[in-house]
Amino acid sequence: MSKKSDFQEMDETLDTSQTLDDDKLNDQEQASNSEASETEEETSVEEGLRKDLANEKDKFLRLFAEFENFKKRTSKERVELFRTAGQDVIVALLPVMDDFERALKEINKSGDKELYKGVELISNKFRETLKNKGLEQMKVGKGDAFDAEIHDAVTQIPAPEKKLKGKIIDVIEQGFTLGDKIIRHPKVVVGN
Repeated sequence: MSKKSDFQEMDETLDTSQTLDDDKLNDQEQASNSEASETEEETSVEEGLRKDLANEKDKFLRLFAEFENFKKRTSKERVELFRTAGQDVIVALLPVMDDFERALKEINKSGDKELYKGVELISNKFRETLKNKGLEQMKVGKGDAFDAEIHDAVTQIPAPEKKLKGKIIDVIEQGFTLGDKIIRHPKVVVGN
């Protein structure tokens, strides 16, 4: 019986060692599985971080572009403001310039040459000052084509000549521009 018991002991030892080997293999598999899952988790975390970084870069670029547009827009508005800063004052002075024109016509009728020269000198100085600020008189005359975007038709009358149909017959009030902007449209009479 001793041989049998030796065999049984050997069998048991083999079984035990096999069980230990199986346990080691299971442990190794679990370790490799956990390493694989850790690697997958690290990869997914890394991918998430990359996506977050890409999103933040995109946000940064959009904000930067928006800020650049803001700077350009405010710079352009500032230039426009300086260019037309005195527009309200100049518009308020246009009736004064019209009054100078009417005064010169009446003084010319009276025949007082010295008074006419004095008022004309003041009128010219006034016009020159406004011109230096960017005010320009629009060139509108009898026979010019009527343009509703530029001219302000006060009235329409039958055209005295056929060629004046749809054209300007008389200019009642001159128009002016400040820079490229029309600040007063010329008031005209149009033939129909």
